[in-house]
Amino acid sequence: MARIAGVNIPTGKRVPIALTYIHGIGSHYAEQICEAVKIDRTRRVNELSDAEVLAIREFIDANFTVEGDLRREVATNIKRLMDLGCYRGLRHRRNLPVRGQRTHTNARTRKGPAKAIAGKKK
Repeated sequence: MARIAGVNIPTGKRVPIALTYIHGIGSHYAEQICEAVKIDRTRRVNELSDAEVLAIREFIDANFTVEGDLRREVATNIKRLMDLGCYRGLRHRRNLPVRGQRTHTNARTRKGPAKAIAGKKK
């Protein structure tokens, strides 16, 4: 079990796929990391040597904000918007969609399950 950026990477998967298990690294960045460290995309994590895993770990530490630091940064950005009292901050505070989506219907993921309204039935 390889451990990179505090995450246990699945050993049976190909390297670019396994790297996407790290918060902050998607498929595009995973491909870039493989190119930079010169690891073949078709290789599996359990085929990597300790030196290659170390090279991946060092490259990620040097070039990306991942996991806890990234989560903390996002949380502080949201908190800053809420403290400012701007429109996006108010939407976050009220737990409503932030990016202009409609709320008359839909938005159930953000608003939670529908609440019954008393006296609505005819």
